[in-house]
Amino acid sequence: MTGDFLLAGVRVIDAASFIAGPVATTIMADLGADVIKLEPPDGDPYRHRAAGPGVPESPYNYRWIVDNRTKRGLALDLRQPAGRAVLHRLVERADVFVTNTPLDSRASLGIRWEDLAPLNPRLVYASITAYGERGDEAPRSGFDATALWARSGLMDLLKPSPDSPPARSLPGMGDHPTGVTLFAAIMTALYRRQQTGHGTMVATSLLANGLWWNAIQVQAALSGARVEPRPPREEPATALANLYRCADGRWFLLNLLNDDRDWPQLLRAIARPDLGDDPRFAATPARRANARALVPVLDAVFGSKPWAEWRALLTRHRLTFGEVATVDDARDDPQMVASGALVPIDDPRAGAPLTVASPLWLEGVEKVAPRVPPELGEHSVEILREAGYGDAEIDTLLASRVVVQGH
Repeated sequence: MTGDFLLAGVRVIDAASFIAGPVATTIMADLGADVIKLEPPDGDPYRHRAAGPGVPESPYNYRWIVDNRTKRGLALDLRQPAGRAVLHRLVERADVFVTNTPLDSRASLGIRWEDLAPLNPRLVYASITAYGERGDEAPRSGFDATALWARSGLMDLLKPSPDSPPARSLPGMGDHPTGVTLFAAIMTALYRRQQTGHGTMVATSLLANGLWWNAIQVQAALSGARVEPRPPREEPATALANLYRCADGRWFLLNLLNDDRDWPQLLRAIARPDLGDDPRFAATPARRANARALVPVLDAVFGSKPWAEWRALLTRHRLTFGEVATVDDARDDPQMVASGALVPIDDPRAGAPLTVASPLWLEGVEKVAPRVPPELGEHSVEILREAGYGDAEIDTLLASRVVVQGH
């Protein structure tokens, strides 16, 4: 990648699979880094993963597109000594190496920190695991659903009522924020390298990110507080921070935390000044003590008009709320485009005119226009030539399937 992009000239080897690790390198690619997507000769399992629960069917490989866009592709067999030799040559000139390979498999593939660091003292080695680098459970495999969502307490705390089964997460829901964490660690290490001239190893885990997501509740438990299960919607601590349904069936979250300021404004918005005279609701302590009585009153109020009307009224009175959008709403949400959260991708193979942007911006710094991910091994020969391999050497690597060249 050339030009004035922030990370132009930074070489990244993405040897990670599935989501969190590749997300970190996708953000780097968005900022101009040259990211090589390293896959085995038969491809990353995530490339070929079929639809399943929570994964909508589509003729387009949308998961692969959003997590691996704007990279170059190299198909390389690290199980063969010649494949490891190719990787080591690439590492010698790389800035960043990313892996989520299970810890007990890294030695056989020659991709541990201690294997690669001697090849390049400026290398930033980024490791992501399910449960951390140390401890009895460090070798365990895991996904965000198990190590982040379930283990952190989130799955239990977010169930809709105390008697409900634990709440299931959606695919990649924890992986994407974890990828941002890994990106932050990599950028911190690159900054440190500017100061010291030396690379280092950085790491994060799904477990640590789950605890960070749930830090307030976890810290409460660590401090000896009793963390209560979530009450049902009909029994909130305050009726002014609760979910309500409109006449057209759309839900929204009312989130008014400053009762003394917001209650009068809410009464004006809903045209119910009489509630201000009701002794159950007139003052904040009484209103909270009688939250169960106020909920059905507000249910009736908000059920009298469609969402569009309530949105206009709540906005006019400067009240805090959030519509409970469906995922289909994103296609027609102008704010998502205007804010840069969705950006154009100009390639019919993407299956859509827009793609989800990496969620950070720097004033005056442009991002690379998204490109669809590489085909398996699409740039293998190109990358080998850049690394100094001659045609005869490349032919040997291709013939032995140490390297696969795609189309």
